[in-house]
Amino acid sequence: MMAAAAAAERCGRDPCGALCPLLAYLSVGYADYAVLAHVLPQPALRSSPWCPIHAVTFNLLVLLLLASHTRAVFADPGVVPLPGTAIDFSDLHPTERNSDEWTLCSRCEAYRPPHAHHCRVCHRCVRRMDHHCPWINNCIGELNQKYFIQFLFYTGLTSAYAAGLVLAVWLGPSGGDGTENRIQTAHCVVLLLESLLFGIFVTVVFYDQVVSILTEQPHKRGSKEACGGRAWAAALQEVFGGGCVLGWLCPCSTPSRPTYSLLPHGDV
Repeated sequence: MMAAAAAAERCGRDPCGALCPLLAYLSVGYADYAVLAHVLPQPALRSSPWCPIHAVTFNLLVLLLLASHTRAVFADPGVVPLPGTAIDFSDLHPTERNSDEWTLCSRCEAYRPPHAHHCRVCHRCVRRMDHHCPWINNCIGELNQKYFIQFLFYTGLTSAYAAGLVLAVWLGPSGGDGTENRIQTAHCVVLLLESLLFGIFVTVVFYDQVVSILTEQPHKRGSKEACGGRAWAAALQEVFGGGCVLGWLCPCSTPSRPTYSLLPHGDV
């Protein structure tokens, strides 16, 4: 309930944050409808023993896409908690500090850990904030970046799968009357354009997120081992958690939640 209330409050501050998730759900719903009602029933696929497998696999990808998107929307991105007692900042002035040091936020009037930034939409500081994404109506931060990357990954896979099915239909045998073919062709064209548009978009964002993780994690800044395989694995584990790599693809698992004191070095 608290997560839903926070999401609704963000929608009030950012109308685009309400529109983009709705557009995403409508696009996914249409893609699922087009595949099941107009792509798989065509002669090139319906007579194949793979047809039911395609239907199950595509819907499984859609389910994982929606699950990861929902987790990214409602998960705490890593909001920096406010201290229980007010801190007097009257004699303090923000100064330029190293990114690995604690800083103070004049808007929250609180200290924030390294790499935390203030979000103008959420009006709070978020740990390891990447950006505020209207597509999930939430910040991308320390605790929900995993779900956001999963959302991008499954959106890319779903788009590629849908585009592949459309191409299989066009390269395979045709059949049916002219009216039915025109309707199915129209849906195939729209589905292919949607798949290419979203597929290219999420691929670019996915690449940017992965590169950011591999090159900008705090423990790797300035490290000569930034290009090493162990350093990359450690950076990915900070986002996706330890354990089996296949577990990184599951939107049900929760990344480890680090603990921070409210003040640097535990000072009061």
